Amino acid sequence: MHELSKQFRFEAAHTLARAIDVEPSRRIHGHSYRAEVTVRGEADAETGMVVDLGLFSRALADARDALDHRFLDEVPELGPATLENLSSFIWRRVSQTCPGLAKVTVYRDSEGDACSFFGPAG
Repeated sequence: MHELSKQFRFEAAHTLARAIDVEPSRRIHGHSYRAEVTVRGEADAETGMVVDLGLFSRALADARDALDHRFLDEVPELGPATLENLSSFIWRRVSQTCPGLAKVTVYRDSEGDACSFFGPAG
């Protein structure tokens, strides 16, 4: 069993309704994010690959394009721009073309925050 991971970075702005730090969160503000996407599986006997890196790169480019330099409040199907929603949003985008998707982690390195999504339950 192999795990293959790729990362991408994106910059985005949003607002957020929350119970603590209410006023700064409600104002438009931005973050630098890093996403790591991991696929897991056996290497194909013929190609020697779990997933073709070209296909993997294209899937990540699609997810990045949907988020990078965007106002996240306006991104369809994202919901509030939390790390939880970002990781599951990226999962939904990448899982359409990358079988064996195992994990999506979104990091806010400047704050030391991270959230991982392991796919839908069941």
